[in-house]
Amino acid sequence: GILAQEQLEERLGKHGYRQSVTTPGLWTHEWRPICFSLVVDDFGVKYVGKEHADHLVSVVKEHYDVTTDWEGKRYLGLTLDWDYEQRRVHLSMPNYIPDALKRFAWERPAKVQSQPHVHVPPNYGAKEQYATRESGEDEPELSKEEKTYIQQVLGTFLYYARAVDSTMLVALSAIASEQARPTKSTLAKVHQFLDYAATQEEAVLTYHASDMVLAIHSDASYLSEPKGRSRAGGHFFCSSDVECPPNNGAVLTIAQIIKAVMSSAAEAEVGAMFINAREAVPARQALEEMGHPQPPTPMQTDNSAAHTIVDRRVAPRRLKAMDMRFWWLRDRSERGAHSQFRYFWRPGTLNLGDYFTKHHPGSHHTNMRKEFITPRRHLEELRRRGERAQR
Repeated sequence: GILAQEQLEERLGKHGYRQSVTTPGLWTHEWRPICFSLVVDDFGVKYVGKEHADHLVSVVKEHYDVTTDWEGKRYLGLTLDWDYEQRRVHLSMPNYIPDALKRFAWERPAKVQSQPHVHVPPNYGAKEQYATRESGEDEPELSKEEKTYIQQVLGTFLYYARAVDSTMLVALSAIASEQARPTKSTLAKVHQFLDYAATQEEAVLTYHASDMVLAIHSDASYLSEPKGRSRAGGHFFCSSDVECPPNNGAVLTIAQIIKAVMSSAAEAEVGAMFINAREAVPARQALEEMGHPQPPTPMQTDNSAAHTIVDRRVAPRRLKAMDMRFWWLRDRSERGAHSQFRYFWRPGTLNLGDYFTKHHPGSHHTNMRKEFITPRRHLEELRRRGERAQR
């Protein structure tokens, strides 16, 4: 693989094509308005002027067999439906879920499963709150075959979740944290997840035309995971450089357990902001290399304490556990013309990052799914319009 990569770099380099030093797989030309992403042997090309795309095709054809898709309908297993009238593109993966369920011999249940993972109902008004016991801590470990089965399910659905259906990510993350020592409780969670996948509508991820300014919704849930850990969530999308950027399809979703144990809710929120900002730096770099200059990235939080910490309006105790995180966040927002981030507060009901920080009841999943996934009927209507136009 390395030899093939080096050979490709040499051959394309003779014609002015260079791979990014900071973004592996992203290629640009020295002066032509063209760039492309390369994954294994698939080129996803963005160009202005067909003559520049023809130049790339001719260069590649000198050494390789090439097939072209000028309508850009397929890439990396994704199906792309372009709606130029509405300035949208819809991403989907037809038959991926049915094929996956067939692989694991899973039948569609009679009752619709609206939540991919069991949730713990909040106990409002309780004078004391107790930590939940670890899942299956008193249960024997599963067999090697059952453990392999769980790992296969997680690996199969993780690509689909990252590509189009982000509503699965929190459940997959939680189950993955147990896969080293799975028990019957873990297997039951996998079965509930498969029921969710089998009964939900095929996911369609829609991107609207925008100014290509990266924006982030950051959130955290404090002490929501076993062993006193917290979870970070982040919703990344491309929008406009305004005070509160309007939502768009997710280009990246963060749903991960914070490794360190947080000592307060504010520390968990700052930790989540740090994780999201750290992921945003290479994303900003990639967008700039693609020709989209980035102003300070707006990052929304719903925790006022964390907001005042990173905006230097309060002086918190300098706990070493969080000292590096909030000073790094402050540094990246106080560089004047070279600042990378801008932080602002909005209520939790308007923070889409909250969805990826905990396990919600089925009703909440049903209400929030439309914020991240486009109803299938919109894609079907677009395809019907295309068929009528061809007639």
